Amino acid sequence: MGVSNNITACLNFLSLLCAIPIISAGVWLSSKPDNECVRLLRWPLLLLGLLLLLVSLAGFVGAFWNRQGLLALHLFCMAILVLLLLALLVLAFVVTRDDGSYAVPGRAYKEYRLDRYSAWLRGTVVGSAAHWGRIRACLADSDVCAKLGQNNYIPADQFFMTPNISPLQSGCCKPPTVCGFGYVNPTVWVNPANPTADPDCYLWSNEQSQLCYGCNACKAGLLGNLRKEWRKANVIVIVALVVLIWVYIIGCSAFKNAQTEELFRRYKRGWT
Repeated sequence: MGVSNNITACLNFLSLLCAIPIISAGVWLSSKPDNECVRLLRWPLLLLGLLLLLVSLAGFVGAFWNRQGLLALHLFCMAILVLLLLALLVLAFVVTRDDGSYAVPGRAYKEYRLDRYSAWLRGTVVGSAAHWGRIRACLADSDVCAKLGQNNYIPADQFFMTPNISPLQSGCCKPPTVCGFGYVNPTVWVNPANPTADPDCYLWSNEQSQLCYGCNACKAGLLGNLRKEWRKANVIVIVALVVLIWVYIIGCSAFKNAQTEELFRRYKRGWT
């Protein structure tokens, strides 16, 4: 195996290592309750990570056994995967740029408004009534609100000062603060005599299978959760993408050098 192929093999081993955190981020995202319910967003990162793993392995084999055709195919596929990862990263940043959260006086946690998120995210995830009906049923079957409701005896002032309530729990497991409901426990509230005109106030139910799953606040909380998780995953993708672009550029140079070495050997054999 020539020097250039040695370099290519090492670079492909490095790109293979880059696939591991991308796959890990994809598995982490797909394991979250919101991503389990929003199936559209579960697989892109995981699928790209697995394809990157396979392509890197093919490049490593091609370099180790000096299969130039396999290396050329590897570089072509790697270019496509890098572009797809870059497109996914740009899309994730664009659609999660808008933050629907807002602070509520006297509350440590935030609440969320649906109209403050990007139109693409709203339309794709919660735009269809049938689609939201399936997501709603999935959320109701999850343990998102059950975990919040475990603290049945937590006092109101302590609950209001709890900062670690997720956007999904804030939107789906309790009524919006503007409704003026009286606190009993995190998932049971007393209706006020004159609720505000916010439609979500009339959709709230103390029935644990209903809660605020039909509310716009729940849709906004779901998008808030997705935004928070994808922003974390984007950090991993950025680091991996920078390394992959660097590996690809050097890999192309090493492939050209390997081709030159092969031509030189053939030319030398022709003279001897």
